[in-house]
Order: sequence, then structure tokens, then C-alpha cells
Amino acid sequence: MQTYSTCYFKDPVPDHQFIKQWVSKLEELNNRQYERNNVPNHLGNTVVWSLNSDRTTLPFLFIFPGFRTSSLFWDLDNGLQLIEDRYRIYLVETNGQPTLSDGNTPDIKTLDYGHWAAEVITHFTPDRVNVAGSSFGGLVCLKLAIAAPDKVDQIFLLNPGCFQAFSLSLKNLFYNLLPIVQPSVKNVKRFLDKAVFYPPAHYLPEERMQMIIDYEVFALTRHVDKAQKPYAMKKEELQRVEAAVHLIVGERDLLFPYLLTIKAAEQGLKNLKRVNVLPDTGHGIETLREALLKI
Repeated sequence: MQTYSTCYFKDPVPDHQFIKQWVSKLEELNNRQYERNNVPNHLGNTVVWSLNSDRTTLPFLFIFPGFRTSSLFWDLDNGLQLIEDRYRIYLVETNGQPTLSDGNTPDIKTLDYGHWAAEVITHFTPDRVNVAGSSFGGLVCLKLAIAAPDKVDQIFLLNPGCFQAFSLSLKNLFYNLLPIVQPSVKNVKRFLDKAVFYPPAHYLPEERMQMIIDYEVFALTRHVDKAQKPYAMKKEELQRVEAAVHLIVGERDLLFPYLLTIKAAEQGLKNLKRVNVLPDTGHGIETLREALLKI
């Protein structure tokens, strides 16, 4: 496995401290504690948060987050409590993203993200596991299924960013570029309201939304992003996925319109078991309790 690029924080010590304080605040809001695991691998160190690690009779669920987010976004509204009685949950902080994991990234067009994911999972178990990914995390899940088919049982894809290219609609481009060009609280909130969520049906309580705003402003201003962006995997590549896939998409996903995602998944995947379309749901589907209940 070779490093393609390296992302980094402008000032690692205080920037890492911000993330630690952010995690502590989420723990306080959710009245729970996340166990931190440091996993050495070919990309350096990967941080994996876990819940229920001591409940050895439960199956594993490894979660891979979207681009420029943390895997803990999946629990922003304490949604993981809905499934924690069914799984040992491991939330992987993908290398190269604005998290406590190291900044090295592999070439996204190769299978190295899959080999990396397999290496991380093997640190915890030699057995097959269930995996779930949102947006960019969906691509990682499919790379894993191709690179290490013996590691994957069920795959849950939530608004995955691997079946089609990022939407080039003027509306999508405007709201996505706005906080990048001018990363202010106002512009980040506008991006979240217009491109990620679909208020009022798909939204979070004020204090939870503020957690996302704080994190995104921090990521945009403190993290130097050198990582490659998700791409549309070709049909020939998708057909190499043997594991059962469950697709969960939002009807109002502006970044990756759901009908195109479904069409590409149906044409490319040999073992697509189920498609769930959630009405009035935006791209940030992993924050929605109704979506987590489908896993």
C-alpha cells in the first residue's frame, strides 16, 4: 500500500485538542462514552471509536463516514442507541479526513482503501463483519468488499458517493462551494440547510446542529485537505462485489440524486438485496434515526 497524499492540520496540538473537546461535548449530550482505539496500519494510525465492545455475543458493525466528517456524526442525535442492542459498533475515522487519525491517504482509484479497511477490521476480529458507509464511506465499503471478500458479510450504503459523479447542478455547486470559498458560520449553516439536510422534515435539534456547524467550520479553516474525492465506480468494478448490499437513499439528496444512484446500483451490483427510499431526506442521511433503523 502506497501513500498517495497527506492531509494535515495547520497546528496539530490545539487542533487535536478541539476534536477531543468536541467528542467530550457529544458524550455529554448523549450521556455515553466512546471507547477510543488506536489501530496501527500501513497508513499510520487510525482512530476507531467503539460501543458495546464487551458484548461478545453481538455481531460486529463497522461504520465508515462521509467526506470531511467524523464517524461520530452517525451518533449526533444519539441515533446509535436504536441499534446498539444488535451490534458491537465500531466507528472508523478514515485516514486523511479532519479527525484524530493520521493524514495519509491511498490512491482512491486502487483497492488500497479496501486493504486499509481490512487491516483495521482484522485488528479487532479475524471473522466476517457487517459494514456501513455514508457518502464517501460507501465507496470504502465497496473497495473493502472487493479487496477482502472474506471480511464482509452485509453492506449497508447510505446515500453512497460511489455510483455516480458528484452532481454538477448549479444549485449543488453553489451551496457546496460557498463554505469552501468563504468558510464562515453563516455560510456553513446555509450549506447544511440547503445541501445536507432538508428542513424541517430532516433536521436536528439546535444544539446538535451547532455541533455540526462547529466541526465543519473547524475542518474548513484548520485542516489542509489533499485527499482525492469520491468517484463513480465503473460497472465492471461494482460487479466484483460479492457481498449482500442494502441501499438506503434520501429522496432529497442534492449531492447524489437518488434515482441515478438506484439505477447504477441495480445495473452494477450482483447482490443488491434491498433499496429503501426515505422521503424528505437530504444527503446527511446518517444523522436520521429512520435510516439507522434500516441497518
